[in-house]
Amino acid sequence: MLKYSPLDAQHRALGAKLVPFGGWDMPLQYAAGTLAEHRACRRDAVVFDVSHLGTVRVNGAGAFDMLQATFTNDLHKIGPGRAQYTHLLDAETASVVDDIIVWWIDELTFDVMPNASNTDRVTGALAEVHAQGVGVDDVTATRAILAVQGPHAREKLARVSAAAAEVKRFRVDTVHWHDVEITVAGTGYTGEDGVECAVPVAAAPAFWDALLAADIQPAGLGARDTLRLEAGLPLHGHELGDGITTLEANLGWVVSWTKGSFRGRAALQRQRDEGLTRILRGLLVDGRRPPRSGQSVRHGDNEVGTVTSGNFSPMLEQGIALALLRPDIAVGAPVTIDVRGAAVGAVVVEPPFYRR
Repeated sequence: MLKYSPLDAQHRALGAKLVPFGGWDMPLQYAAGTLAEHRACRRDAVVFDVSHLGTVRVNGAGAFDMLQATFTNDLHKIGPGRAQYTHLLDAETASVVDDIIVWWIDELTFDVMPNASNTDRVTGALAEVHAQGVGVDDVTATRAILAVQGPHAREKLARVSAAAAEVKRFRVDTVHWHDVEITVAGTGYTGEDGVECAVPVAAAPAFWDALLAADIQPAGLGARDTLRLEAGLPLHGHELGDGITTLEANLGWVVSWTKGSFRGRAALQRQRDEGLTRILRGLLVDGRRPPRSGQSVRHGDNEVGTVTSGNFSPMLEQGIALALLRPDIAVGAPVTIDVRGAAVGAVVVEPPFYRR
């Protein structure tokens, strides 16, 4: 059964095209279309409804140790009022079960933010760590998440909430909008500046309407995907997932080898010691033709990898892709992509493809 955003009525009133995504019925695009929404995020300010993302509240005296034993990154690097990107690994294979943002709300309280379809898997992994007095609660249904992104995001958000607009990158704070308590994090998934706001369900429609009244354009999941691809950011089920480890995804900085044990550490360490057979790279295509997931990549006469995500870049106006390639295929190497039977030329690059 599909779940619905607290803003479902607002999306329908705007004529959004709604599609199933991660078990939720979510807006793919609005009347302006994906290309216009993408460019509005790069040039101005947009708001995404990302309420399909999960929120797992972990709190209590043992919450810190529980998260340390479950995820790859080290919370000692940050502190309360900060956010951190991290991975949950399969205990046996070190495949990335999910990539997660942790919002450290206060000394004893953390909001763990999984991808939509993985909330139950993350909650289950946390429950495997036996810790007395720690609460692990799925509170997804209590809030909407609105991501305000773009070079003018803070300027326009300040018309709605000056305090929300002041939350810095990878900081977390609780602000008040009228009589409503909103948790705000300086995070996002576009390569642009901005914040994500966790708004109680009852207040979400009014907050959404206030953002639109502040000249912030709504944008759907179509633009969110092309934006994250231009920024070289991974998508679970493409660059991360079953059979793909953190090291293969070229995200080794997410792993702390000095903090002690964590779920999947032994398997990941074996891979590190034995060496990688593939690694994630970027491909910049000759021309506008967009590569697609699953297409093969060749270097000379040899097949050297597979596209994990590909699309047309609205800002570069050419095709771009992420691909798992043999590690000996260096940045700068010419390759071809099998795009529907045609060999399309490309060059290997280090993401991101687009920088402000």
